[in-house]
Amino acid sequence: MALTKIGKEGITGISNSADATFLTATSSEGVTLAGTLAVTGVHTVGNNAIYTSEGGAVTQNLVQGLCKAWCKWSLADQSAALDSFNVGSITDAGTGTGTCNLTNAFSAATFATFHSSSQFHAWDDTGGSASTINLAAGNSSHSKVDTSRVHVGGFGDLA
Repeated sequence: MALTKIGKEGITGISNSADATFLTATSSEGVTLAGTLAVTGVHTVGNNAIYTSEGGAVTQNLVQGLCKAWCKWSLADQSAALDSFNVGSITDAGTGTGTCNLTNAFSAATFATFHSSSQFHAWDDTGGSASTINLAAGNSSHSKVDTSRVHVGGFGDLA
């Protein structure tokens, strides 16, 4: 049985279709749920999704706060990422440098990045593009050296 709408006149739109929608509300009607909502399966969150801070004092845009791409790999062996998100491949750009090639590009090359290394300093080597994050790792005098673990990530709007 499927319930499609409850109006002031009572329950309407009941059917016996096994794959019918349980509840439908238009955007003008809105829905408020109290208590815990268990959600299974794949669900789309719009780019205007808002959450309340842990302390309850402020609200933030959920999508804006997400890391849109990150990668962990070895500059000594750049054959593959050790772990990644939204990274299709890695390019060896020479001693102490590498590039993460993104699966889904940012809307502009001005997105925010972080760079870190397990042993040395790490920095954005060339500024990248909307579809790459570049990294260099070096010793205390910033001479580029390969290291066993580097990490990069990007925050911003995807294209």
